[in-house]
Amino acid sequence: MSRRTGAVTMHDVAARAGVSIKTVSNVLNGYQYIRPATKEKVETAIADLGYQVNLTARNLRRGRTGLIGLAVPELSLPYFAELADSVIRAAEARGLTVLIEQTGSVRERELEVLTGQRRHLTDGLIFSPLELGPQDVDALDVDYPMVLLGERIFGGPADHVTMSNVDGAKAAVRHLLDQGRRRIAVVGAHEGETVGSAALRMQGYREALEDAGLGVDPALIGEAGLWHRATGAEAMHRLLDSGVELDAVFGLNDALALGALHALHARRIDVPEQIAVIGWDDIEETAYSSPTLSTVSPGREQIARTAVDLLLARIDDPDSDRPYERVIADFTIVGRESTLGDAAPEVAPLVAVAR
Repeated sequence: MSRRTGAVTMHDVAARAGVSIKTVSNVLNGYQYIRPATKEKVETAIADLGYQVNLTARNLRRGRTGLIGLAVPELSLPYFAELADSVIRAAEARGLTVLIEQTGSVRERELEVLTGQRRHLTDGLIFSPLELGPQDVDALDVDYPMVLLGERIFGGPADHVTMSNVDGAKAAVRHLLDQGRRRIAVVGAHEGETVGSAALRMQGYREALEDAGLGVDPALIGEAGLWHRATGAEAMHRLLDSGVELDAVFGLNDALALGALHALHARRIDVPEQIAVIGWDDIEETAYSSPTLSTVSPGREQIARTAVDLLLARIDDPDSDRPYERVIADFTIVGRESTLGDAAPEVAPLVAVAR
């Protein structure tokens, strides 16, 4: 049967199905006490007529905008750009639109995100702070639904979705150890940091070496403030210029690891024959670098879906007294040419799986 052109209304669907408008509304809203035969008639009418729900009108009736906020440090970092894409797709699947804000990893802008005018435009916020810490827990006591991402402010008054940073880093180093590497450098350390991705991944790095009976050589720890390709290359050059012996590098994110690869290429150092390299994030670029980059895949899709679902649950039931949740995403080690060399298959293997 051909579909009508032009705007199709609930009246049209009701007339085609031979039911009331209220029945059509109940079907659209998932009301469970509807006879299967009636539900089938309504769904057939919807399909035949090509009816689409007016989400704007529905949201207005519910006192919602249909918008959620996503605040990230910077979209120039590939991980956050790909995370934003994953959140947008997860939100669209649930009838939501995402308003993205960029904080630039500036403390004042992160605080502004929590209280700014844009909050009046959105039904809730997914927030990934880098500069806020435990001392800012009171700032998170907001009057709207919020989900935190990342490694800051554990135990705050919000649902929290994070990565398995320590265990993921331990698995990355174990992957290098399994390839026979013993002088494993790290690129991206933050001296004195006790809270955040760098501190947690460095903890995993140290624990893996200690478990293998190897000490941590301070000369193998490369500092890098911002986690960009350029700072990764600079840190790699400093390690090489120092003359320290090394046979592997763990970049605390993929941008750093890609920068390290660039520096090694510039020095005509063979990867992985002389020095193996592994990163963290599993951004798309890692599958197309030369050599392809082994990496920790931290569960980005799971993080996005879980954050959107937790936020939507709070939006749907704002008065709920259920406890705040902390979800740690699963990770995998993706083995590619930068650690496996010619042994790397065309499709990267999942070498290790969390939990």
